[in-house]
Amino acid sequence: MCGIIAYCGHRPAAPVILEGLKRLEYRGYDSAGLAVPQGGALRVVRKPGKLAELEKAVPEAGNIMNATHGMGHTRWATHGSPSERNAHPHLDCKGSLALVHNGIIENYQEIKTDLAAKGYTFSSDTDSEVLANLIAEGLTHKASVPEAISWALSRAEGAYAIVVMHKDHPGQIWGARQTSPLVMGLGVGEIFLASDIPAFLPYTREVVFLEDGELVQMDAGSWKVMDAATLAPVEKQTHTITWDVQSAQKGGYKHFMLKEIFEQPRVIHDCLLGRVDHATNEVSLPELDAMPVPKRLHIVACGTSFHAGLWGKQLIESWAKVPVNVEIASEFRYRQPILEPEDMVLAISQSGETIDTLAGLRLAKEQGVKVVGLCNVVGSTIARESNYVVYTQAGPEISVASTKAMCSQLTLLTLLALYWSRRKGLMADDERKKAMRGLLGLPEVLEASLPAMRDKARFLARTYSEAKSFFYLGRGLCYPLALEGALKLKEISYIHAEGYASGEMKHGPIALVDPKFPTFALALNDALYPKVKSNLIEVQARGGKIIALTHPGLDLSVDHPWLLPEVWGPLNAFLALPALQLFAYEVADYLGKDVDQPRNLAKSVTVE
Repeated sequence: MCGIIAYCGHRPAAPVILEGLKRLEYRGYDSAGLAVPQGGALRVVRKPGKLAELEKAVPEAGNIMNATHGMGHTRWATHGSPSERNAHPHLDCKGSLALVHNGIIENYQEIKTDLAAKGYTFSSDTDSEVLANLIAEGLTHKASVPEAISWALSRAEGAYAIVVMHKDHPGQIWGARQTSPLVMGLGVGEIFLASDIPAFLPYTREVVFLEDGELVQMDAGSWKVMDAATLAPVEKQTHTITWDVQSAQKGGYKHFMLKEIFEQPRVIHDCLLGRVDHATNEVSLPELDAMPVPKRLHIVACGTSFHAGLWGKQLIESWAKVPVNVEIASEFRYRQPILEPEDMVLAISQSGETIDTLAGLRLAKEQGVKVVGLCNVVGSTIARESNYVVYTQAGPEISVASTKAMCSQLTLLTLLALYWSRRKGLMADDERKKAMRGLLGLPEVLEASLPAMRDKARFLARTYSEAKSFFYLGRGLCYPLALEGALKLKEISYIHAEGYASGEMKHGPIALVDPKFPTFALALNDALYPKVKSNLIEVQARGGKIIALTHPGLDLSVDHPWLLPEVWGPLNAFLALPALQLFAYEVADYLGKDVDQPRNLAKSVTVE
């Protein structure tokens, strides 16, 4: 999970690359580097740590600012510890070519052994440097750089997005992809190549998405895409991106995560836009009209998206009467799932590039099962490879900890349950109308509630900031939210937290409860509230402190009740979710953690 940007054009390349890396730093931030041509050679500047360290070093690197093409990289370590020697770009051992790489070369050790026997030397612990030398070896067999890249990639196994420069070909850059994302931006007299669109968004909105097995050659005024295996030309379409630059900025908030939590009312509104007929109270998902309602649905996802899938399962089964299995993608892909021809797989991924989810998608298609992609990024790999795709329309999510993406996923899963229910003629009219009115009113209710939620979260964060562990408890639709609340707390504050179905607590975990082990409960006004209340009494009997998200009028006596406005039925999740997110945020911020870039994590998980 690394960020790549390359530039060919008329501007000084280094500032463009550094600016692009800032927008990609969410993809990895343990080291960074750039390469540009200089005096007939390749000049590489690399630094461990965050991008600021590289920014300090570049002005001291002589006339590096004169180059008008180059490439940069911000790293999330997979092979080799975070250090300058393992940072990208990597040179081959003769210094002839430079390479940046996102992904994992699985057979790198075998290749490294073969190359070492031929006299190649290595100065890093990375698989990426091995690939740079393999391309250099290709040049001893082939007449051109594209041929050498093709030769090398035919011998490399694994996932990659690479960019290559050669000292004898000034002004030219090559890129190729397999599984890991790579997209080209087309400006006037300048061309960009990057892992993600925000890297070059200030300069152009015109993009070309590269597919697996494609290789691109570009200079300032031209580009061509080839099949990486045969080098035959490939026709490509240009797409126009509608994002604005401001959408990728903090907008006055202290952190992107906080900004994105407060964007959730707009996210719900945008998800509903064009998908709800106000006159008929019907859901319109024309992108799915051509597919049958599945006989059985398999939701495949990771992390936060998996929690969204668990939540959506209950609505789809309740309203549309479709049996649903929710699968962790990294498990689904490595077993032998029983998939019937009338089944369907729903692949959920914010980025649309999550490698395990993508592998699950491909497994399903190999077995002849249709796949619906539910993702946020237009043109992403999951979007392109799915038989059908529904976009969440949440806009760019920059903070590593996902917030508004889950909100958008819950919205679309609600719409999907309503849509399939209508097609099967199952849901009573009055129930459907309540659901539609509730959905349409959600943005306004949430917008009005968020400031008070943050105040409460700030107070509770200070009260419980010394806790070393937390229970998160919920039942029914609140159980997936408990899992998500625990995930948010541990991933950004580094406080150990576990989410449990409330009824499971007494099957072991209750042994941990004591006055220093607090519980965060979801005790909302639903059919399971009496059961949750009983579980919390059990916690209190063991001296456990309790925070409880609850509703006015309920007879709940806990240490810190947190009252939320009550809306219709399942839609109360849309108010509980940001409360959980804000609590995690305020704890992490109070403890001085790096909220947007928590340690050991990256935004888009494109390697195993």
